[in-house]
Order: sequence, then C-alpha cells, then structure tokens
Amino acid sequence: MGVGLRVLVLLLTCATGVGAFTVTTSNANVEVKENAGADLTCSHSADFGANARVEWKFNDMKGSQTYVILDRKPTSHYAGRVTMFDGNVRFNKVTRKDNGEYTCDVSGSSMYGDVTIKLTALVPPSPPVCRIPSSVTTGRMTTLSCHDGDASPPPTYKWYKDNTLLPENPKQFLAFQNTTYKIDTLKGDLEISAPSKMDSASYFCEATNKAGPPQRCKAVKMQVRDVNTGGIVAGVIVALLLVAMLALGIWYAHKKGYLPKKSDSKPKPSVIYQPPSLYAGEDEDGEFRQKSSFVV
Repeated sequence: MGVGLRVLVLLLTCATGVGAFTVTTSNANVEVKENAGADLTCSHSADFGANARVEWKFNDMKGSQTYVILDRKPTSHYAGRVTMFDGNVRFNKVTRKDNGEYTCDVSGSSMYGDVTIKLTALVPPSPPVCRIPSSVTTGRMTTLSCHDGDASPPPTYKWYKDNTLLPENPKQFLAFQNTTYKIDTLKGDLEISAPSKMDSASYFCEATNKAGPPQRCKAVKMQVRDVNTGGIVAGVIVALLLVAMLALGIWYAHKKGYLPKKSDSKPKPSVIYQPPSLYAGEDEDGEFRQKSSFVV
C-alpha cells in the first residue's frame, strides 16, 4: 500500500468513524501485588490481516527499552516468566523490576499500530529512613530528610511536629503563617529556612502509597539553640594565649642558649693537588734549581 493510499485510508477512517487499523487494550493501567500474575492485553482490527505481526517492547523507569516478545516468542530475558496467547502477554510473577510501560506493536497489510500499557507491582511502604538533627542553630537553614526505597508506586511523604501534621501549604492556615518551612512531598524533605526556638520539637515522617498502610520513622527531638557567642570569644582568647605562651617560650630558650647557634667558623680553603715534577732537578717544593755548574 502506497503512502498516498495510507493517507486516504486514515482520512476515510476519521471521516466515517470506522476503527480501521486500530490497536487497543482492555486495561491500560495494570496494577497487581508483587509476586502475583498479570495479563497485558492487546487486540487489533482485522485490517492488519490474519498474519499480523505482534511484538512487545518494555520501557523501564530509567528509559531503557528491551524486547519482551519477538518473532512470536519471549526473548531470553523473559523466557520462563512470560507466555504469549492471542497476542496478549501473561506474567506468571511480577516484581517491582517489571514496573514500566509495555508497548504492543502490530504491523500488517503495510500498516502499523500500537498501544501502551503501564504495569505497576504494588509494594506497601516500609518504615522510612529519616535524618533529623538533634541540635541546630537559630537562623541557619536546616533540612530534615525522609526516604523509603522499597514502596511501589513511590510513596508520598508527610511530616509531623509533636504529633501534629504539618500542612503542605502552611500559609493557608492561620496557626502556621509565621513558619518558615517547605515540604517536598515527593522527595521527602522538610526544609526550615530560618529555625527559631519555636521549631524545637519532636519530628517524624510518614510514607504512604496505595499498596498498604502508611509507615513512620522513629521520632527525634530537635533542639534549636542560639549561637554561643561567649564560647566563641572564649575560644579566641584561649588561642591567643597559647600563641603568646609559645612566643615567650621561644624567646626564653633563645636567651638561655638552649637553641642551637649558627656556626661562625670560616670554610677551609680548598687544596689543589699538584703532582710531582718530572724534571730531575726539581726539589721537594717542585721548583727547579741548578746544583752544579759546568766549565768549558
């Protein structure tokens, strides 16, 4: 079928409302408990022909793509876990690693169509890991973090202060209008931009998703303290005293002669070796002297 004919078929389909060359599914959002079975359905119109080619692809949460069904059979990675019947895919056991989107591609009669199905293995939350400082300084921004890496779908997070739920939008509530915090319900962070004594309290976080009951981390008491100006000044004074004592000790040791002095000795002159003269008339000093005279 040429390109022009394909366009004509599509235009006629839109004009008449007839579902020619269509690919559909009975459930585009499949959610099952982890380790349970799941069916991904895919059906197509008769226009694709009796020998229509059906393939399944998987796009994981990180964007990687792999084949599930190729040449009418499971690929090696899915062999033993997946079976194909009437163009559908059946998982005998689903894990959270199977979370992602599955695309059913159908081709035949020179036409192509597809449908995408989202699969989610439901895993209830576990007690999240919370990082809550026991002491912070007034005016210095601090972040309390909360994370659960097991829950599927990924949980949302809530924060509690002294067993009172902190609203996500504090400015909408009169009792929280003077607060300086922000909550990231997806990431799990509680950010206090300018802590004050009013923020001293016991904090804990709660993770929630549709797979099971919410879970909380252990509450931690956080104290907000003023900057210890007196301690800083005392530390500076002690450091200066130590430097002064060190300088005094060096001066006293130098005065008493405990420190090594620089040597005043002059370097010895270098000696040049001079070999003995080859002349017989040379004396011990290497100078030639006439020892006898000759009379002609």
